[in-house]
Amino acid sequence: MPERVREPERGGGGGAESVRGGPLRTLGLAEVYNPSMVPTLRPGDQLVVWYGAAVRPGDVVVLRHPFRQDLLIVKRAVERRDGGWWVRGDNPYVENDSREFGTVPDELVIARAWLRVRPPRGLQRSPRAALDWGAWVLSAVRPLSRRLRAR
Repeated sequence: MPERVREPERGGGGGAESVRGGPLRTLGLAEVYNPSMVPTLRPGDQLVVWYGAAVRPGDVVVLRHPFRQDLLIVKRAVERRDGGWWVRGDNPYVENDSREFGTVPDELVIARAWLRVRPPRGLQRSPRAALDWGAWVLSAVRPLSRRLRAR
C-alpha cells in the first residue's frame, strides 16, 4: 500500500521576492498516513515542508507517485541519478519506492520535509500527565535528519 500524505497546505510566501531577487520558499503542512518511513515517521505525524527547496541525498521529501500523480508520498532521497532521484522508505518491509517505480523525475519532487511534529498519544489527565506532556514536548518536534539508515 502506498504511503499517503494529505495534500500539503501552502502558507506564507504568496509570490513574495527574497533579497536575492528569487521567490521565497513556501512552507506547508503534510500528514503521514502509512508506515513506509517507520521508524523516522509514523502514521499521524505532521511534516512542515518547504516547497521548491533544494534536495540533497538523505533529505526526506514529498513527491507525486510516478504512476499515480494524484497520490503524494513521503520518501528519503537516496541519490541523484540520470533523470531524477532514487528514493526509498526507511521501513525495509515496505517496497513502494524506487525499487518498484524507478527514478523519480525532478518535477515530481514537490517539497522537502524540514520538521516533524508528532501528535501526543495516550496522554491522560493525571498527576503523571504533566511528566508525560513534558516528555512529549521534548520528542515531538524534531528536525529531520539527513543521515541515511543502515539496512
